[in-house]
Amino acid sequence: QKSCGKGLFNLTCSHLNLVEKEYFGLEFHSQAGNHVWLEPLKPITKQVKNPKEVLFKFMVKFFPVDPGHLREELTRYLFTLQIKKDLALGRLPCSDKSAALLVSHLLQSELGDFHEETDQQHLETHRYLPNQEYLDNKIMHYHRRHSGKTPAESDVQLLDVARKLEMYGIRPHPASDGEGTQINLAVTHMGVLVLRGNTKINTFNWSKIRKLSFKRKHFLIKLHANISELCKDTLEFTMASRDTCKAFWKTCVEYHAFFRLSEEPKSKPKALLCSKGSSFRYSGRTQRQLLEHGRKAKMKSLPFERKHYTSRYDERQCRSSPDLLTDVSKQV
Repeated sequence: QKSCGKGLFNLTCSHLNLVEKEYFGLEFHSQAGNHVWLEPLKPITKQVKNPKEVLFKFMVKFFPVDPGHLREELTRYLFTLQIKKDLALGRLPCSDKSAALLVSHLLQSELGDFHEETDQQHLETHRYLPNQEYLDNKIMHYHRRHSGKTPAESDVQLLDVARKLEMYGIRPHPASDGEGTQINLAVTHMGVLVLRGNTKINTFNWSKIRKLSFKRKHFLIKLHANISELCKDTLEFTMASRDTCKAFWKTCVEYHAFFRLSEEPKSKPKALLCSKGSSFRYSGRTQRQLLEHGRKAKMKSLPFERKHYTSRYDERQCRSSPDLLTDVSKQV
């Protein structure tokens, strides 16, 4: 009853034997109908009205510019699951060539080396892409090239393809600009993006931004003086509601802290009488701390088990089904 979000999140990571946990988070559907992240420092009961009726989704929260920085095989595998899910839901738009190449790496990880009949049967019963029926031959063409690759090697290659995609790690948030034009806002490791459809029309790097704030359903970007000489000092975007706006602002705060700060920000002392503004802050190790810990630590990676498909051929050293997260990391 009294647990903060951090308690549930840490239990989840312990269940998975996950070391590099700061890249992930628990997302849920709020009462207002928005997708929001469970806040680590706030009691769960203050965030969720009926916890027993809410489904928390364990998802990738921060997408590093180079997934090669991920030290653990399990971390890379979980990132692969996220890419797989985003592809299936159409949340990672890309060319047919890139989509087919990504799925071919998934097949190598899940089925092993190319076998035409097995591939055909598998693609008939498993949907990786919304338009998959048009790409089956191209997928199998690429899969034929991956002979001998282990599941771990396939994960590395898939993430290397994914990181080069225009929409890698981007979660669009609908908004409108000062002229009423419908656009999308997104936040990445580099700053805040403005998109029209899936096309980036503006990028505000963290170095250009003086302050991010929100007022009711208006999201405000205040620029440094030397930048604002070329355009307005404050840019204003309108979102669907105050809750939507605040949720996006919180995501921006966390992204900035995770990618730009050298260490976790300290909590501010509470005002005795009244306080102005939100006390929300990022909680956890920053990316820099994670990378430094990875360089210093000499721990062996914990083993985990990939859920096996029933396959017609048994020579595979490891066949896996990344559909159910709960089966990902049972210790051997």
